[in-house]
Amino acid sequence: MARYRITVEYDGSDFVGWQRQDNGPSVQQVLEEALAAFQGQAAPEAGDGYAATVHGAGRTDAGVHAIGQAAHLDVDRELDSGAVRDGLNFYLKHHRVVVRDARRVADDFHARFDARERRYLYRILNRRPPPGLERGRVWWVPTPLDVDAMADAASVLVGHHDFTTFRASQCQAKSPVKTLDGLGVSSHGEEILVTARAKSFLHHQVRNMVGSLRLVGEGKWTADDLAAALQARDRTAGGPTAPASGLYLTEVLYDDPPVDVA
Repeated sequence: MARYRITVEYDGSDFVGWQRQDNGPSVQQVLEEALAAFQGQAAPEAGDGYAATVHGAGRTDAGVHAIGQAAHLDVDRELDSGAVRDGLNFYLKHHRVVVRDARRVADDFHARFDARERRYLYRILNRRPPPGLERGRVWWVPTPLDVDAMADAASVLVGHHDFTTFRASQCQAKSPVKTLDGLGVSSHGEEILVTARAKSFLHHQVRNMVGSLRLVGEGKWTADDLAAALQARDRTAGGPTAPASGLYLTEVLYDDPPVDVA
């Protein structure tokens, strides 16, 4: 067996999320089916314990996209990393999922547990006309937003806090306390981009923070209101949950380099 770390890009619109579920296709499922086909195996029924298991660095929700999702998988023989990448992509050709990169890693590497930072991007299309080409890939907000006010308020959330206010009720994390390393807001033409960096996030944390920042941008909240919502440690004190369509997992960072760095 040889372990590889892969970088995956996908459009989440077609999937129930990253993780295998009974109610529809998932990104993990199509990757595991591609891996099984690549190795000449029968398609797996479920993940853990099967040779074709693919372990992701994060479990993105239905409709959430990825530019740089990380995962690891074991191949039954050691191959050139390019062959692993291209072989998986051959069997993924009917899905909007692409393996951008594959690298040989240590046999004890784990995509989820070894990650030191995850980075997300949230795209807001802030204009009066609705999206045409970008429908399903942005959050359309026709009301003008004050980007500077949103950027100033975002700094309130950076740091080590109890993020219960921005945590989904179904979140399975043991603790609501997280360290948010960065939260930026910037304007790029008709788009407002929100970037977030942390070792890990609570379920819906980024989308709930973006929903609250929209209230600031609309002038309904101030930075003090956002700080008060954070201190309330109560989901009902926060803003709405932004749609999944605007969220992208952009990068997962690790300390140890892959075995094959070429």
